[in-house]
Amino acid sequence: MLEMGMSRRWLFLAVSPILLHTFAACGGPGGPVPVAEPPAPSATPSTPNRLVPAGEDLVTLYRRMGLLAESGETPFVASLSFFASPRADSTLMMLTISIANRVLAFKREGDYYKADYEVGFEASQGGRRAVERTRQESVRVLAFRETTRADESVLFRQFLALPPGTYDMRLTVRGANQKNGSAIEATVGVPQLSSGTVSSPVPMYSAVPRDRRSTMPQLLATPRSTAVFGRDSIVPLYVEGYGSGSQFPVTVRATSDAGGGILWSDSVDLPLRGELFSGVIEVPVARLGVGIITVGVSRAGSVDTVRTPVFVAFGEDLPVATFSQMVDYLRYYATLAKLQTLRSAAPEQRASAWAQFLRETDPNPGTPEHEGLRDYFGRVAQANVQFREEGTVGWMTDRGRVFVTLGRPDQIFEPNVTDLSQRGRTQIWDYREHRLQILFIDRTGFGRWQMTPSSELEFEGVMRRVLH
Repeated sequence: MLEMGMSRRWLFLAVSPILLHTFAACGGPGGPVPVAEPPAPSATPSTPNRLVPAGEDLVTLYRRMGLLAESGETPFVASLSFFASPRADSTLMMLTISIANRVLAFKREGDYYKADYEVGFEASQGGRRAVERTRQESVRVLAFRETTRADESVLFRQFLALPPGTYDMRLTVRGANQKNGSAIEATVGVPQLSSGTVSSPVPMYSAVPRDRRSTMPQLLATPRSTAVFGRDSIVPLYVEGYGSGSQFPVTVRATSDAGGGILWSDSVDLPLRGELFSGVIEVPVARLGVGIITVGVSRAGSVDTVRTPVFVAFGEDLPVATFSQMVDYLRYYATLAKLQTLRSAAPEQRASAWAQFLRETDPNPGTPEHEGLRDYFGRVAQANVQFREEGTVGWMTDRGRVFVTLGRPDQIFEPNVTDLSQRGRTQIWDYREHRLQILFIDRTGFGRWQMTPSSELEFEGVMRRVLH
């Protein structure tokens, strides 16, 4: 299916260090402002914003997708896309970087909160530096809560024209007052986009299809290439085709990183606009399932295929790779009946089943955020840090599953704390609302805490009452 564009709120700053062209969003020259949606979490959240798995797991996932991702002092995710330029001896490369507000250091400045950051880019070929650019940028927000956002809230965009070939590239992102920031190095091939070829297919928020090679693509890409299962109905991809004639048919195929053949395919004619063909291809999320998806686009009859990764997730920071994994994560959140409904849903029905589950378990349907799942996965994250035992992740230990299900106890009693290696140490967790006291015993002295049988029976009774 082909469409002209998307209607979503966004920000972007587009700069070309070689003076090809410059675009800027509202908020003043050189001053991007955060994306307006989704709303920011509270400035003093009761649970961590980061869900599970997180940190290095997210970086590993993005790298496996072929994206440029780094943690460090200023975590970022970046993507490279390629388009035809006016000159036959060069290709237009678009670098887009995603940064979360919460990793930047904001300071009050009049009616705004302001954060500064720096982006450095180098490209070398055969040991000779082809390009080196550094940009100083600022982000301004109106409300303090915007400074805590963990989503794709700042997008940086940069165009460069490079001769086709292989380059060693280094990308650095550094927040104000940070010594090192975050940096990543990669070897990148810049393609030759001649007649009959296709540009990079670009997952995006919005696009105005280009009609001339001499202009810059008016395109807001999403570097994280992530769609949310049950929320997003399509993944829009901006594509250009180069050649003569009145038609440019392309074939689109989506395959899973886990194998299993073609998930979805379609044939599309890119519209002719001026001197090139360009448009937006809509890939249906419900047909993709969950996990890392590769979408390939090729001109009909050609063996050359350009590809882009897409990650279909259950949430912005919840990189669960399969539907069954997500259901397993929810064992201490929802009833067996609700989980069984999800498990038994046919692949083509899973998106609607998940959306229905969200509606039924949302404690505050009047807000865009699902506070129940936010708090639940926040407790999972805390449990993994606080209650990990040798050979068992924190949320699966006895103390972890109690914490994930019921939250932090009102009080913890621990007699005999003078000898931490003593066998038979006890902890008593008191939950006044549920009139429940749970006794844990470390029988070995190695920090392996187990509920007593009677406590486990009482806990399971309470758990059945509180599950959604």
